[in-house]
Amino acid sequence: MAAIYSGIYLKLKSAKTSWEDKLKLAHFAWISHQCVLPNKEQVLLDWVSHALVSYYNKKSELEDEVVEKLWTYLDNIIHSRRLKNLLKSGKKIGLSFSIAQVINERLSEACSQKTQQNIGTVLSCSSGILSTPSLSIIYTAKCELLVDLLSKLSKLACQQLASDDTVGSQVFSVLQLTFAQYLLIQRQQTNPNRVFGQVTGHLLQPCLLLRHLLTVRSWTQADDNHVRQHLSREIRNQVETLLQAGLFQPELFSSYKEELLPEKELQEKKKGALKSLLLPVNTVQTKLGSGFCESALHGAVVAGSVSLLYKLFLDSYCKAENHLLCFHMLSRLFGCLRLSGLQQGAREDMLSPADWSTELLALEQLLNLVLSSDIYNVASDRIRHKEIQFGFYRKLAQMLMSHSQASIPAWFRCLKLLMSLNHLIVEPDLDDLVASAWIDAKVSEPRTKKPQEALISTVFQTYSKLRQFPRLFEEVLTVICRPAADELRLPVFSAGLTVKLRECLLELPPNQILDILCLFVEKCQTLIVPAVEGSADMALKLLSVSSVLHAFLFNMRSLDDVTPSPVVLRTQSLLAKMQKGIIQPLMELLQAPRREEEKSELWLRKASDSALLLVYTWVEVDTLFGVSCSKYVSPAAEIAGAVTAPAARHGGISTFLPGVEEQCWERVMELANSFASTSKYCLELLTLQKMKMILMQTKADLQALQHAAAFILESGRSSMSRGESEPWDGDISAISDLAYPTAHWNLVISNLTILLPYISLKDVEYIASVLLETLVLAKAQEADTDPEPSISIGKISLGLMHSSFLPEMKVLHCAFLTSLIHQFARVLPSAARDSVDLPLQQLSAGSIPWHEETLAPCRPVDLLEALSENKLLKDELSLSWKTLEKVAQCIVLLAKNGCSVILKESQLESSLGLLEIASLLKLDSLLPSDCTRCFLVLLSLLANTRASVSCSNLLLLKFLSTCFHLLRCLQAGRNANSVFKVFHASDVLEAVMTSQLTASKLFTDVLTVPVWAQYLQEVQAFLENFLQMIIERRQSARLNLEKFMSFLVSCKPDVGAAKSKGWKNWNPAAGQLLLMAFTTLCRVVTLYLQQLPEKKLQSADVLSALLEPVVLQMVRTVEHGLQSNTQNQPLPVAFIPSVTTLLKADLSHAVKKGWQKEPSGFLEQPRIKLYQKFYSQILRELPCAGGNLQFLQSALQFLAVFCSVPELYPGNETAVTVVFAIKKLLTGPAVTTQVIQSMEMELTEVLVQLLRNCSAEEFYTIMRLVLQGLEMRNVWQQKAKMQTKEACPDQSLISTIVIPILETVAALLRQGEGVLLNPHHVALAFSILLTVPLDHLKTEDYRGVFLGVHEVLFSVVQCHPKVLLKAAPSFLNSFHRLVVSVMHEGRQKGDRGNTDEFEVILKCAHLVERMYTHIAAEMEDFTVFSAFIVAQYVTELQKVTLHPAVKKHLTEGIYHILDLCIERDIKFLNASLPAGVREVFKDLYNDYNHYHKAKKHGEEKYTA
Repeated sequence: MAAIYSGIYLKLKSAKTSWEDKLKLAHFAWISHQCVLPNKEQVLLDWVSHALVSYYNKKSELEDEVVEKLWTYLDNIIHSRRLKNLLKSGKKIGLSFSIAQVINERLSEACSQKTQQNIGTVLSCSSGILSTPSLSIIYTAKCELLVDLLSKLSKLACQQLASDDTVGSQVFSVLQLTFAQYLLIQRQQTNPNRVFGQVTGHLLQPCLLLRHLLTVRSWTQADDNHVRQHLSREIRNQVETLLQAGLFQPELFSSYKEELLPEKELQEKKKGALKSLLLPVNTVQTKLGSGFCESALHGAVVAGSVSLLYKLFLDSYCKAENHLLCFHMLSRLFGCLRLSGLQQGAREDMLSPADWSTELLALEQLLNLVLSSDIYNVASDRIRHKEIQFGFYRKLAQMLMSHSQASIPAWFRCLKLLMSLNHLIVEPDLDDLVASAWIDAKVSEPRTKKPQEALISTVFQTYSKLRQFPRLFEEVLTVICRPAADELRLPVFSAGLTVKLRECLLELPPNQILDILCLFVEKCQTLIVPAVEGSADMALKLLSVSSVLHAFLFNMRSLDDVTPSPVVLRTQSLLAKMQKGIIQPLMELLQAPRREEEKSELWLRKASDSALLLVYTWVEVDTLFGVSCSKYVSPAAEIAGAVTAPAARHGGISTFLPGVEEQCWERVMELANSFASTSKYCLELLTLQKMKMILMQTKADLQALQHAAAFILESGRSSMSRGESEPWDGDISAISDLAYPTAHWNLVISNLTILLPYISLKDVEYIASVLLETLVLAKAQEADTDPEPSISIGKISLGLMHSSFLPEMKVLHCAFLTSLIHQFARVLPSAARDSVDLPLQQLSAGSIPWHEETLAPCRPVDLLEALSENKLLKDELSLSWKTLEKVAQCIVLLAKNGCSVILKESQLESSLGLLEIASLLKLDSLLPSDCTRCFLVLLSLLANTRASVSCSNLLLLKFLSTCFHLLRCLQAGRNANSVFKVFHASDVLEAVMTSQLTASKLFTDVLTVPVWAQYLQEVQAFLENFLQMIIERRQSARLNLEKFMSFLVSCKPDVGAAKSKGWKNWNPAAGQLLLMAFTTLCRVVTLYLQQLPEKKLQSADVLSALLEPVVLQMVRTVEHGLQSNTQNQPLPVAFIPSVTTLLKADLSHAVKKGWQKEPSGFLEQPRIKLYQKFYSQILRELPCAGGNLQFLQSALQFLAVFCSVPELYPGNETAVTVVFAIKKLLTGPAVTTQVIQSMEMELTEVLVQLLRNCSAEEFYTIMRLVLQGLEMRNVWQQKAKMQTKEACPDQSLISTIVIPILETVAALLRQGEGVLLNPHHVALAFSILLTVPLDHLKTEDYRGVFLGVHEVLFSVVQCHPKVLLKAAPSFLNSFHRLVVSVMHEGRQKGDRGNTDEFEVILKCAHLVERMYTHIAAEMEDFTVFSAFIVAQYVTELQKVTLHPAVKKHLTEGIYHILDLCIERDIKFLNASLPAGVREVFKDLYNDYNHYHKAKKHGEEKYTA
C-alpha cells in the first residue's frame, strides 16, 4: 500500500492534476498513516503555502473557490491535533516568511474593503500561527511583519467598531493575541529608537483610533459578550502598555529633555552635550495632527489621546526635578487640541457643542494630572522660571472666560482645577467668573449644576480662607447690578451653595460679614429701591439683593451674650437702616392704589416678593437676636415702644413691624396674596411667627391664634386644589406658581403641632383629604423618583406618615382614617356606590359623628356648658357605635348570603394602593371606635368583595394578603378587643373562611408561586391571633370555638357544590386553606388545654371531644390532597404542618391509652401508612429543597415528631437514613450559612430525637457520617500539591468552620488525661494549629481565630503537662505564630483607625503576656528553651515598630522568660544573634535589668 501512495507528491506538483484532486489528495495524505512521504507534514505545509504565495504573487491563476479551500486546508493543518502532537514530541515543522506576508496583504485588502472573502479563515490561520511557538517564529523573527499584522488587525477592528454591524469576537481575539506577542518582542528589543520608530510609524495612529472607538462604542446585546465585557478592556490596557513602552522608555528621556527644555535650561543641566537627532514630541504631534481617520472623528480621537499620552509621560518621567519638563510636555500636547486655536484668534463657531464638550473634557483630564502630580509649584515657578507656568494657566483661564460654556459640566470643572492650582490665575477675571459661572449662568440640569456648585464652593472656601469674602461679594454685587443678560435670572443661592455659605460664614469674623451686609443695604437703598417702580430689570436686581441679604442674615452666627458690644451696636444699626431705608420705602410703594391690569406686571410681583422676603427676614432675625442676646435693643422698640398684644384680626401682624401703618399693611397683604409666589409664602411665615410670639406671652389670645391658623390654611387652599405642583429646592426667593403649593404644604405639615390645636374640624378634614390625595399621587409616581434632593408634595406627605408625630395627633389620625374610608367607598363600582346599605357606604356616611371620641378631650368648653356637652357627647358616641354594630351585622349577613361586589382589575389595584397607604398608619395606636371602623373596612373588603374573572390572580392574592396583614396589625393594638362590641367572634371567622374558600376557586394555577405561600402564612397568622384573642377574653370562648369547629367540619374543599359521598371535584387551593385552618385551630386549642388548671378539666374534656371530628376531617382532607397530588409534584408546604399536628394528636392520644405495653398496635394501620408515605416523600424532597426555608422548617419539624417514635420507620429504614438525607441537604450548593442559621433550631431538634431513640450501632454510623469530610486538610487546603506549611484559607469558612473546630478541640483537650489517654492524640492538636490562617483576616475573624488557638494551647498547658514536655517544640512553634501575628497586627500605623479594632489587638497582646507568664511560672523544664524563645521574639521585634500599648504587654511577658535565662544563655544570645537583632536584644536586656529585675529583687527583699 505504501508504494501506491508514494507518488502523491508528484501528483501535487503536476500541472496536469486538477486542483480539486490535488486538494483531496493533500487532505488524504495529511490524515492517512498509509501515505509515506519523507518529512510528510513539512512537505504538505510547504505545498499549500507555495500554492497560496504563487497565487497572490500573480504567478498562478486560481478560481476563488480553490483559493478558499487552500486557506481552509492550511487552517485545518495549523489547528490539527496531529500537528500539536508532533510539535510536542519535538519534531521541527515550520512555515515560510512569505505566508506571513500573504496573510498581512489579505488583511490589508479587507481593510480597504476590496474583498471580504476568506477573511474568517485567514484570521483563524493567523490565530493558530501566533498561538503555536514553532510557527509564530515567522512573525517574531521578523518584527516588521508582526508590526504590520498588528497595524492591519487594528484597522480591521476599527472598521468593525465604526460600522453599524454587530461586533464579532474573531478579529478581537486575534488582535489580543497579536498584541501579547508584540509586547513580548517589544520588551526584548535593545534599541529604543527603533522601537520608537516602529510605534510612531505604524502603530500609534491605529492604536489611538482603536482605543477611542472601544471607549465610545455604545455596546448592544447583539455584540459578542466576550468582546464587550473582557476583550475590549484587555485590548485597551494592551494599547496603553504598548504606547508606554514604545514612546516613553527611560533611554528616550534625554531626547525629550533636549527637545522640550529651553536652551538656557539645557546649558545649565548638560554643558557641551550634542543634540540628539530624534525629536520625539514633534514626531508624536505630527502623527496626531495628520488625518489618520475621518475628519468628523479626528478631533475626538486626538482629544481622548492627548490626556492618555500625558498620563503615560508622567508615569515614566515625573519626578520632582523634572516638573518643568512635564509642564513643557503639557503645553505641547495642549497645542494638539482645537482649543489652542482659540488662543490664537480662531473663530469660536468652528467648534460644535459636542466638540466643546470633548475638548473641555480633555483639558480637564490634563489639568487633573497636573494637580495630582504636583507639577505646578507657585514659588518655584515665580522665583526660578519667571512664571512661565502661571502665564500658561492664565491664558487658559482667559480663554475659558472669553468663551463661556455654562451648559457643559467640564467647563466648570476646568475652572475649579485652575482655582485649585492658584486662585491668582482666575483672580483678574473674578467679575467674569461670578457673572458667567454663577449669577448669569443658565444651569438647570443636575449633571451641570453639581460641578457649578463645586466651583462656586471652591471660590467661597478660597476667599474665606484668604479673609477676602467682602472682595468676592463686591464683585457679586457689581454683577447683580449690571443690566441683566436675560429677563429672569436664576436664584443666587441654591440649596447646596447655601450650605457652603453657612460653613464659610461660621468661620468669618463678624465684622467682615457686616461689611458685606452694609455694602448690599447701601447699594439697595441708594441705587435700586429709588428706581424699582415700573422697571422689571431693577425689580429683578432687588430680588437678587434681597435673597443675598436673607441668606447672610439667616446663616451667620447669631448674636449672644459673649458677642462684643461694637458688633451688637453695628448689627442694630444695620437692621435699623434696612428697615428705614429699604423696607419702609417698599411698603409705601406697594400700598399705592393700582388698576387691575397693573397688578399683573412683572416688576410689581418681584418688588412684592423682595419686600415681603425682607420683612420676614427682618422680623425673624430681630426676634432671634432679642431672645439670644441681652445687649441687643430692637429698632422696633426704639420706634414703637414695647410690643403690645396684637389685634385679633389677621392684619394685626403690623404691630411686629415698626413704622408701617395698619391700613398700609392690609393693602400690601392684599397685593401679596394675589401672587402665588415668595410674597404669599412669606406672609404665611410671618403669620406663623406671629402665632409663636403670641404663644410666648403669659396669656395667649385664643381668637388671634385661631384666625392666624385659618389664614395660613386658607392662603394655599386654592393652589392646592388645582393639583399642579413641581419640586422645590427650599430656596425662599425661588418660589414660582408651581413651586408655591409644595412650599405651602411643607410649611403646614412641618408646623402641624402649632397649627392643629387652633384649627376647626373642617380644616382638619381638609388637611386629611389633601394628605390622602398627595399620598395616592406619590404612590402612582413612585417610579419617577427625582434624583435631586428637592422637596416634593409626595415626599412631604410620606415623611409625615412615617413620622412618630402622626399617631400623637389623634384628631388628624382619625380624620385621615375617615378620608381613607371615603376613598375606599369611591373605588367601588358605580352601582355599589349608589347603594347606601353597603358596609363601606355606611362607614363613610357624613352624618355620623366619627370624630367625637377624639375631639372631646381637647375641645375648649365653658364650665357652664360642660354638663350639656357631656350629654351630647354620649349621644353622639352612642350613635357611632350603633352604626358600627349595624355595619358589622350587614357584613356577616352579606357574607353568609354570598352577596359580593365584583371589582375589576383597575379597582383592585386602586384598593391595593389605598391598603398600602393604610399600612403607613400606626394601626396599633388607634382609638376603640377607629380600630373597630378600620377592622370593619378590612373585613368588608375580604368578605363582601370578589375579583372579576379577568383579574390577575397574583394581584388578587397580594390584595388579600395585605388585608390579612393589616388585620394582624390591628390585633396587636391595645384596643383590639373593641371589635367584639359589635359582633360575635365566630361570625368573623366564618365570614373570613367562607369568602376565602369561595375565592380559592381562582387559585388552582398559582399554588407553586411564592405569593400563594405568603398568602397562606398571612391567613394562618390572622386565624391564630384571632383564636388566641377569643381564648384570652374568656367570654363565650367555648361557644365561639364550638361554632367555628362545627363550621370547619361542614366545609368541603370542592370546586362546586358538596357531593353526597367523597369529593369528586377536588380543589387543591381550598384543601390547603382548610388544612391550614384545621392545623391552626388544633394548635391553639391544644395549647389552651395544656394551660388549663385542674379545676376546669371538665371543659377540657368537652373541647377534646369537639376536636375529634376536626381531626377526622383533617385526615380525610390530607388523604384526598395526597391522592390528587401529581406523582412527581412536590408536597404543598401547607400539608406538612397539618400532618405534623395530626401525628402529634395521634401520639398524645396513644400515650393516654398506654401503647407502650403493646407497641405494634398503638396506631391505626391506615394512619401509619399515611405518615410513612409522607415521611418517604419528605426524605425524597429534602436534598433538593435548597433555599426553600419555609419547606425546610416545616419538614424538619415533621421529622422531629416522626423520629421520636422509631416504630414508625417504614421497612428496613433507620435513623441513619434520615441523617444521610440531612447531610445531602446541607452539602447542597443552594444551602448557605444564612439558611443553616435560620433552621438551626429545627435541625437540632431532629438530631436530638434521632440520637435519643437510636441503637448504639446506629449512633456510631451517624457519627461517622457527621465526621466524614471534616478533616482539616480537606477544609483549608485548596490545592493538593501545596507544599507550604500553612494552607491557603477560604475567608468565608473562618467563622463557620475554623473557629467552631478550634472550640471543639479546646473542649476535648479540657477533658484532661483521664479521657484522652493517648498522648499522640493530644499532639495532633498542634498539627491543626499550624494550618489555621492568622494573616489577612478581618478584625472579627482574627479575634475569633486568635482566641481559639490560644484556648487550645492554654488547655494543653493546664490539662496535659506530660504531653507538653515531650512536644515542646511543636507547642512553641504554634505559640510563636500567635506572637508574630500580634506583632504584625499591633505595629505602629499613622492612624490607628477604629478604636474597637485596636482594643481587640490589645486584648490579644495581653493573652500573649499571660501565656509567657504561665510558661515561666509552671514549666520549669522549659528553661532549656528559654534562649530559643527570646531569640525568636527579638528576631521578629527587629522587623516591626510596635504600638507602645502593644509593646508594653509583650515586653512584660518576655521579661518572665528572661527570668528563666541563666548567664550562659545571655552570652550565647549575644554571640549568635545577627548584628541588627543583637542590638535589639541588648536594648531589651538592658531595660529588663533596669526595670523588671530591679523591681523583682525589691519585691523579693520584702517577701517572707
